[in-house]
This record gives sequence, structure tokens and C-alpha cells, in this order.
Amino acid sequence: MLPLNREFEFTHADFEKVRTMIYNYAGIALSESKHDMVYGRLAKRLRALNLKTFQQYLHVLERGDPKEFELFTNSMTTNLTSFFREAHHFDILARYLKEQRCATFSIWCSAASTGEEPYSLAITACEAFDTLRPPVKIIATDLDTNVLEKGRLGIYPAEEVKKMSPQRVSRFFNVQPDGRYQLKQELRDMITFRRLNLIEPNWSVRGPFDAIFCRNVMIYFDKETQYKILQRFAPLMKPEGLLYVGHSENLYHAAEFFKLQGKTVYELAKR
Repeated sequence: MLPLNREFEFTHADFEKVRTMIYNYAGIALSESKHDMVYGRLAKRLRALNLKTFQQYLHVLERGDPKEFELFTNSMTTNLTSFFREAHHFDILARYLKEQRCATFSIWCSAASTGEEPYSLAITACEAFDTLRPPVKIIATDLDTNVLEKGRLGIYPAEEVKKMSPQRVSRFFNVQPDGRYQLKQELRDMITFRRLNLIEPNWSVRGPFDAIFCRNVMIYFDKETQYKILQRFAPLMKPEGLLYVGHSENLYHAAEFFKLQGKTVYELAKR
């Protein structure tokens, strides 16, 4: 039991059950070092349900309450994001959109979180074509239903938005009465937000895609799960399409599907 001054009893066996549940459902591999993180996030659910121990909470999950399991899953996902994070990716995408001779472009943002990444993609497309209505459609998916709702609204605090240039802010955002900023309707219309679990057997997306953004996602999966997901990405991409991953991720174990083109950007391996 760790430690004695905690509000709720949380045993090693409880932690192992949580690890197993989230791995089996979402493929997320929690290390032993995540013990305190799990306690902190799930303690909120125990308080909300007026439960006394984690054993009681696990029994609720095991009984199959779909709403509580959704809240459990939301609690176990990590949503660290910002506008134009790893900015070189958006420069590469802008060049791609300008160079390819396509009537329409399709992009899948597979870990959309609260929406900053797909909206960064939309802004990039608008700037590449110099219009608020570029020929680009974006599918934005995530496992966490809470963050998807925030993404659909497209409303962000001023301190986050103002990290961008004043020109970008004035062109693509409207100021709300409370001082927050909302993406203009044209950009929100470019994006479809949808819940998707990457380890489910059936995905609600259809290619072919010009780009798939799957950044800082693979680090939560073991190599076997990563391989299976990458294997499924490959047939969804256009022959010249690009896969973008996070700065600490590499796809060397799936070289039969993808080869490195540039800094954390991959293209389909030639067959």
C-alpha cells in the first residue's frame, strides 16, 4: 500500500488491475512509475461516486458501466498539446500542399486532443492556399470524449492563442466576450471531430490520406501495438502521402511499411 497518508487505499494489486484494463481497452502501456499518476487521476472519480476504496471503484468498472468506463478512459489519457507544436511539421505540410496537383486534400489527425493540432493544420492549409476555404478536409480523432468536445468548440484562452503572431490571430480567430478566442467558422467547418480508439478492430475513417499526424502517441504503446497500428496506417495513405510522428518517436521496427523522409516525417516504403 502506498503511502499511508493517502485519502484512499490503493494497493499494488489495484494498480495492476488498472494497468491491465487500460492496456486491453486502449493499448496504453503504463509503467510502474505511473503509480502516483493513476492514483491522482482516479481519486477524482472515487470522490465523485462517494466510494471509499479503489477496490470498490474497480468493481464498478468490472460491472460494465459504459459511462463510467468512458470517464475512466478519459482519466487515463494524456493531453499535452499546443498550437504549432513541432513547427517544422507544418512547414513541410505547407510545401506539400503547394507542390501536389490535387483537387482536394485529406488529412487525418489521429490524436487531436483539445484541437490545437488539427486547427494548426487548418491554419496551415489556409495560408498555403491564401484562402479561408482551402480544398482540404481534416478528420480529427481521439480516444478522450472530453477533449473532443473542446476541440469542436474551438475556443481557447488568450494566453495560449497569443503565442502565435498577431497576424495569425486576427486572421483566424474571433475574440469572445469573455476574452477567449474562437477559431472562425470557416476553419471549424474544415474539421470533423470523432472518437476513435486506435486499437479497435474497425476504424471510422477512410483513406486515402495525404497526411496522417500521429504525434506523441506511439510512446504510450508497446512495440507490438505500435507495429499493428502502423501496419493499418500504410494502406490508408496516398502513395506520396506523409506520416508525421513525435520528436521522440521512430518507426525503425516497422521499416517494411514506412521509411524516414526527414525529421520525424515518414513516407511509404517502396514495395
